[in-house]
Amino acid sequence: MELKDWETTDILICGCGPTGAMLSALLGQMNIPNVVLEREANITTDPRGIALDEDGIRALQGLGLYKSIYTEIGTCMGKFNFISGTGANLSKEAFLAMDYATTAGGTGHVGYICHKQPALERKLRDVMGAHASCSLRSGSTVIDLEEDDSWTYCTYRDAEGMERKIRARFFVGSDGKTGYTRKQYLEKKGVFLERVTDVLYDETWVALNWEITLPTPQTHPEFPLWKLGYTPEQVYDAFFPSGFRFLCNPSRPAVCGRFGLPSDRLWRFEFFVRPDEDGHYLATREMLQKIVFPYITHDGSRYSLPGDVQFPEDCIKTLRSRPFGFSARSCNVWAKDRVILCGDSAHVFPPFGGQGIASGFRDALSLGWRLAMLCRYHPSNTQVHHSVLRAWYLERKQQLEQSLAATIENGKFVTESQPLKASARDWYFWLVQFVPSWRRQLELGRRRNGMVRYRYLDNMPFIPDLNGGVNLPQVYGKTSNGEVVFTDDIIFRSQPEGLFQMFVYLHSDKELAGVRKVLREVEQLSKGTILANNVPIIVEDSVTDVQDPNVIALATGDEFASSPLCDRRPEPMLYDQFALRKEVRGRYCIVRPDRFIFAACNDTKALHGAIRSMLAYLHQTGLQS
Repeated sequence: MELKDWETTDILICGCGPTGAMLSALLGQMNIPNVVLEREANITTDPRGIALDEDGIRALQGLGLYKSIYTEIGTCMGKFNFISGTGANLSKEAFLAMDYATTAGGTGHVGYICHKQPALERKLRDVMGAHASCSLRSGSTVIDLEEDDSWTYCTYRDAEGMERKIRARFFVGSDGKTGYTRKQYLEKKGVFLERVTDVLYDETWVALNWEITLPTPQTHPEFPLWKLGYTPEQVYDAFFPSGFRFLCNPSRPAVCGRFGLPSDRLWRFEFFVRPDEDGHYLATREMLQKIVFPYITHDGSRYSLPGDVQFPEDCIKTLRSRPFGFSARSCNVWAKDRVILCGDSAHVFPPFGGQGIASGFRDALSLGWRLAMLCRYHPSNTQVHHSVLRAWYLERKQQLEQSLAATIENGKFVTESQPLKASARDWYFWLVQFVPSWRRQLELGRRRNGMVRYRYLDNMPFIPDLNGGVNLPQVYGKTSNGEVVFTDDIIFRSQPEGLFQMFVYLHSDKELAGVRKVLREVEQLSKGTILANNVPIIVEDSVTDVQDPNVIALATGDEFASSPLCDRRPEPMLYDQFALRKEVRGRYCIVRPDRFIFAACNDTKALHGAIRSMLAYLHQTGLQS
């Protein structure tokens, strides 16, 4: 083929949903040229995914989007309330409530936000647009893909209908479970979605999105609650209460709650479609009147009124009402030669754990820096590519399987259809909550398991004997001028300069002089991969007298609550100020860009060995052909 006809880039990404946009933005941070081909001309206005966990929030923070999270993207989801019975009562007391407004998860963030996906995607694309190395081609459709030992070759049709040709070191499919990459290219190479459990898990639900307008005494003078002194906001709160509700109704399980910004007044209701039912028919206005409207119709006795009170129907605008099928599956491999799957292209989740977008973000975070490493140091070495990408898959598969298992169990919990089993479930959770420690564990939800720890397999990029493979906690710090900061923002501030970062954790600033000498040695040993003047030093004791931008003191939860970082989000309840000390277990810590520990060392001998291992991994000593 005539190479003069081919545009060239390092990474070609198919699909600019949340996963593709996150990967592109991360590559842009590391100055890796990438092109994204997106079939749609514009961001969809349909709010699809609405939940993002604390790992996803942390990923947005890593792109510099923290200030936009609570002002443009979403708000804290608060409590997950599990309600039993067949009645349509959103105010019924929950038999179990998980509190995701706390910061018990180790990231410094709340457990979940409920976001508006179009706003999320806009902000991700803004970050892409800020990097010269990122190029988004909207309205572009892939029509052919080939590869050889050194390149992938893609032909696509652009927004004007012209055929274009582009080659890239790697082609990443983030175009969903029905997209081109897997369905039309990799399936014939033996890549396919397979079950992640012994039991087939396929269901259909209807997803309904409403946009709510507040009724007022002027617009709805006959609405009966005005006479009882209710304000429009109080009416809204009564019919669409805050928090999320898992309605464990044996005959029709459902999930509902607000999403987006509070001012958006968006509400999601999802309900189960039985095997003998037509999901499209259940999504019609006629059936929604029977299935959903009872939840926004209150018995008059609640207000000492003679008749039922329904929220005004003309204050409800339907944005989405359609069935969707879901399952729990993962591809048998995520990378085949130079073509890679990411996000929904590689795995699909049931909706019960809010893990779809977050898992795609985790894929992008763990893949992005590896692609940067391969493009910089090993652009043509297929043996290294295979080793690095296989280790990526094996790592991510461990965490993915944990998330999928928790999501499936949560789904079974919500959708239990046997009345006796449902009753036993309710009584069990009612009884165990009389023990305060057990109640607290239940309230923590899936976060009670602590930070993720990978089990080491061949060529994974961490040293297990030095506490490698642990997800790095994030705490709050305080600079010498009193500014409260996230520790990630200090540790990873120089990320474009190097893939691996390092920080030091001290109990007292009296140890600073000795540490600085060690850091100068590290700079020489690492051949400039780690620069002594860029290594943050986090100390537990006050450092108000130390005028060094690299020295950060720990901040308390109260100090964070009083800072601008806490605007529009809950104060940090259950925050552990000393989580870094407990999880890192070492004075000198080398960390990967995806926030996993490579090695944590307490003495210089171990540190020097870890530096050599880091360089050996980056340059793949022993794997070069």
